[in-house]
Amino acid sequence: MKARVRGAWRWLPFVLVMGASAAAQAQTRPAREDARAWPERPPRVVVPFTPGSATDAVARFVAERLGAQLGQTFVVENRPGAGGTIGMAVVARASADGYTILVHSSSYTVTPTTYPKAPYDTLRDFTGVTPLANLPNVLVIAPGKGIRSVKDLVTAARAKPGSLTYASAGLGSATQLNAERFRLGAGVEGVHVPFRGTPEALTEVITGRVDIYFCPVLSVLSLLKEGKLVALAVGSTRRSTALPALPTTVEAGIPDSDYNFWVGMAVPSKTARAILLKLHEHTAKALKAPDVRERMAKLGAEDMLMTPEEFDRYIRREIAANAKLVKAAGITVN
Repeated sequence: MKARVRGAWRWLPFVLVMGASAAAQAQTRPAREDARAWPERPPRVVVPFTPGSATDAVARFVAERLGAQLGQTFVVENRPGAGGTIGMAVVARASADGYTILVHSSSYTVTPTTYPKAPYDTLRDFTGVTPLANLPNVLVIAPGKGIRSVKDLVTAARAKPGSLTYASAGLGSATQLNAERFRLGAGVEGVHVPFRGTPEALTEVITGRVDIYFCPVLSVLSLLKEGKLVALAVGSTRRSTALPALPTTVEAGIPDSDYNFWVGMAVPSKTARAILLKLHEHTAKALKAPDVRERMAKLGAEDMLMTPEEFDRYIRREIAANAKLVKAAGITVN
């Protein structure tokens, strides 16, 4: 009997190891199976800005291609307002099952500072999938203002301190941050006029009721061709491929005025890694599709593909940098 007991104990470590292995397989199997089956129904893509905005356009390009690749319709749902925090809250509250996806602009990294009481934590509650594109903003003004260059604009603004008005797609939005970088670099005062989205902002600039707007390229190209607006510069680090003759604000003589406007994809942080990686894989494939590349090129969009880990690190750096910009510009949200 004793010999048999000792023999049984000799086998016990093997049994325990096998049992642990089986348990581990049982824990990981659902995630793998979910990833293979996903998506079994149409996912929704939440865009926290208005239809017709640059972020919305990029989201729709990618959603359409993802639908073709994965055999399910990716439904774009616009939930604008409060600097993008309304849409972000919708995604933060959603089940982390891969069926609710966020496509946001770079203001994603501004709201942790401007909306500190938002009902979510950007770093805790979301995981980045990848940036989808880098989209230069264009500094535009109505032709009736008689301004034809950045130098003319700055001269006029300095001649009447505090008279310059600048539009944005909302408090703390990337379009405001671009304008603030420009204003601080130029050393001029001005009045910020926030709107619900780009279409509303453009209407007011076209009429001349608001002076300038750092507008995403997509939304302004046709207006420039029609002569309804004049482009003075692009606000990004590099020139726009859609407007290659237009200088950057730095090239136009305003130091430290560049701001990169990007659009990226994220999901709830507890989303199974297998689903996250499948979504990343198909999004990367979508961004390389000829039809998507052609449509992105018309926006002046530049490639910005990253792994989820690279994107999360980038987001952390951007949050820290934008916190400093928000403080320097004195941006507050009531």
